[in-house]
Amino acid sequence: MFLDRQQPDGFVSRTIGITYPRPAQMFKPFLAQIAALGSKQNGDDYEWLRARYYARLQKYLQRWFQYDADHNGLPVWNSSDASGMDDQISRAGDLDSYQDEGVDLACYLVRELMAMAVIAGKLGKTSDQVMYREHARHLSDLINKVFWDEREGFYYDRNEKTGESVRVKSIAGFGPLWAGVATPRRAKRLIYEHLLNPKEFWLRYPVASYAKTEADYYQGTRNGECNWRGPTWIPTNYMIFHGLLRYGYAEIAKQLALKTFRLVLDENPVTREYYDADTGKGNGMNPFWEWSALAYIMPLEYVTAYDPTDLSGAVEPVIRKDLGITFP
Repeated sequence: MFLDRQQPDGFVSRTIGITYPRPAQMFKPFLAQIAALGSKQNGDDYEWLRARYYARLQKYLQRWFQYDADHNGLPVWNSSDASGMDDQISRAGDLDSYQDEGVDLACYLVRELMAMAVIAGKLGKTSDQVMYREHARHLSDLINKVFWDEREGFYYDRNEKTGESVRVKSIAGFGPLWAGVATPRRAKRLIYEHLLNPKEFWLRYPVASYAKTEADYYQGTRNGECNWRGPTWIPTNYMIFHGLLRYGYAEIAKQLALKTFRLVLDENPVTREYYDADTGKGNGMNPFWEWSALAYIMPLEYVTAYDPTDLSGAVEPVIRKDLGITFP
């Protein structure tokens, strides 16, 4: 549906319709991952992409790398709004600022390149497969070279316009765990110095979306906004959870899975959009299913050691097989 609305230069809008118009913002870098993982679920069939969508995915990915005014290989977000972490303006900038080389953006793009390599391989496009793998490795190296702060043990964004590090501790800094680009030593520092730090991210109901030490940190909502300056969001918990498992921190992953499960299922009468990291109170849309439903299956994925976002793994019918839920 989104690729069918692609513009000639490769641009794909992140929204359809008029309820939330963002005509200048690209679809966040997940289209290739959706195509690859969806193909796995459909009998490992990638042929539907060959004639109509493979070239469009290529143009879409090329378009992302055109948001790189200084040509250092690291694209920028349009704004915090475009990143999905709506009000992290001190990190990712205001609307149409095009200044933030985001750690999260680069990690998403590593995954997109890996997904394109999978798709290319399945379609017999060997040279493309090699090219996308090499690009993913190069971008991973840039993430570690540009974003990592050795003194503080954290991944910070970079302001493309000033060349300076954006010294804001956001949950985006844990993206390299999920994408698998952090070295084991850096992963350990991220986890023990920051993730598990009760003064930063590991609050009563972790994981806070902003470190509690940030000047503009706050919980709850002030004017009905989607607040990413402190509250806990389930999709980022889910990504960190699988990052912990990837790096061998199974016990911490288990704690996070159970804490997230209990937050969503026990602390609130209905599933909500996001949660107060101090009190557990649900906020935002009421009720809200979508990504917060990931909390329901985190303990199950811990027990089964299953990651449905693993681009190299097999797809398991967890919902049908383990939960006994069938769809007509």
